Amino acid sequence: MLLIRLLILQLLLVLIEFINTELGLQCHCYCNGADETRGMRIHVVVFLKCRSAIHSVQLSRSHVDWYGVDEVYLYSDATTSKIARTVTQKLGFSKASSSGTRLHRGFVEEASLDDKPPQTTHIVFVVHGIGQKMDKDRIIKNTGMLREAVRKMEEKHFAEQTEEHVEFLPVEWRSKLALDGDTVESITPDKVRGLRDLLNSSAMDIMYYTSPLYRDEITNGLTQELNRLYSLFCSRNPEFESRGGKVSIISHSLGCVITFDIMTGWDPVRFCLQEHRDQLKGEDLHWTTHEERHLLEEVQLTRQRLRELQDQLQGLKAAKPTPFPTLTFKVENFFCMGSPLAVFLALRGIRPGNTGDQDHIMPKSICRRLFNIFHPTDPVAYRLEPLVLKHYSNIAPVQIHWCNTISPTPYDEIRPSHLSVSKSAASDTENGSSPSSSPVLATRHYGESITSLGKASILGAASISKGIGGILFSRFSRSPSLPSAVDSGIGDSEDSQSTFAFSAISPSSLFDAAVEMEHRIDYELREGLVESRYWSAVTSHTAYWTSHDVALFLLTFIYKQQSTDQTQNTSPM
Repeated sequence: MLLIRLLILQLLLVLIEFINTELGLQCHCYCNGADETRGMRIHVVVFLKCRSAIHSVQLSRSHVDWYGVDEVYLYSDATTSKIARTVTQKLGFSKASSSGTRLHRGFVEEASLDDKPPQTTHIVFVVHGIGQKMDKDRIIKNTGMLREAVRKMEEKHFAEQTEEHVEFLPVEWRSKLALDGDTVESITPDKVRGLRDLLNSSAMDIMYYTSPLYRDEITNGLTQELNRLYSLFCSRNPEFESRGGKVSIISHSLGCVITFDIMTGWDPVRFCLQEHRDQLKGEDLHWTTHEERHLLEEVQLTRQRLRELQDQLQGLKAAKPTPFPTLTFKVENFFCMGSPLAVFLALRGIRPGNTGDQDHIMPKSICRRLFNIFHPTDPVAYRLEPLVLKHYSNIAPVQIHWCNTISPTPYDEIRPSHLSVSKSAASDTENGSSPSSSPVLATRHYGESITSLGKASILGAASISKGIGGILFSRFSRSPSLPSAVDSGIGDSEDSQSTFAFSAISPSSLFDAAVEMEHRIDYELREGLVESRYWSAVTSHTAYWTSHDVALFLLTFIYKQQSTDQTQNTSPM
């Protein structure tokens, strides 16, 4: 019997300890004595703990009270919570036990001075495409999902990278633009208003960007936001630039085209003005008299001298810091996801060349490496490699490895593989008018002035963003006044890559099927085994953000590039 009483007493003590620690009450028990006949009489005294908060912080809709180092409580300031807190306190309960939520730091190990994340060595700007007007915070959510996937892959595959850290920063450029105000809204009919509002908030961005009136506002808006975020990051991380920090850009959908145009300096208005000047210059051929022809020759010599002076001036400007609104940083890697960039370039006149250099599309002086990531059923995405080498339309893009693949083959060691005959035949039938198989256009030269401006653009590309003229329609073919690169056998020389002209497509016989890409550009995600292609066509355009395969692919090239730079810096001269 005594053993049972002792057990009851022990349970009572445990209950009192729980009341003291969890309910915020103070309990005491005492015994008034015991004998063999009456047994033990235990009295429990419970009274309110009246401690006041050591420190308090008022938030927007709540407040936090500190009662001790390990006693921190969060209280809601809603009306119902205040009423419940008042009633329970009248009944004798403490403030913490009535409506407070105890906060825990969640750390299980003791902190140390060395226990801190490495400094950021590489920042990646994430640029959205269309549809951001519907949900202006969408790019922040997408970047958060991408960041979460990257962190999982980083812990699994790059745990040894303790001295490097990659940070992803969202770039929201759409909400700050005024564009046409509410003009489009005022002309939108009321029938099926929901569908019309959806189109106005998404597809309308494409029409805005193709409009000469609003295009500059979009490019300037994105440029300013990129420069603002970079300046803000550097101000908060003053050692980033001194430590050789790198910057890459990830763009999605239409954002790929806008970012590409900002980096290369594409300006269709300037091109139209230059073409108009060339047409006016062609009218001078109607002069017939000897004196008029002599004056025309003098005018042409003067124009040629003026172009030479403009080239010299452009070269001097290239040595100066890049002016607003160009980017204030050098881009290491440009990752395109679900990109229609190839279609825009094809419609601008870019056609396949005879070398496998990335410079045919994106000069390496502007961006070290270009990547085109796409899902095979993404209806918005197109390939870029056939615009560099025509026969790559029959070569399969590089397959992105599964994130759980054991010992995958390095991407740069994967050899090109031809598409199957049936697939190639089907693609030729279905995509007869694709950019890679476009018919040969009639020869048309745009004049020496454009060619000279192209030379000046190469000089400006070294300072990023000066590629205004030659890069605009960079077909990377020889000038009409110079011998053909194929005929002269100097297609791989530096001079052949630095001289631009806007000539027509080279005949298909000039393309050498033995030429390979210097670096692969097209990278394709693998289809799921039980994936429906029709349903995937609806969801694939937005599936890149949560893909662990994409996250691992990004880290593979970012960390590889950083490792290569460190090896080059430490190697003996």
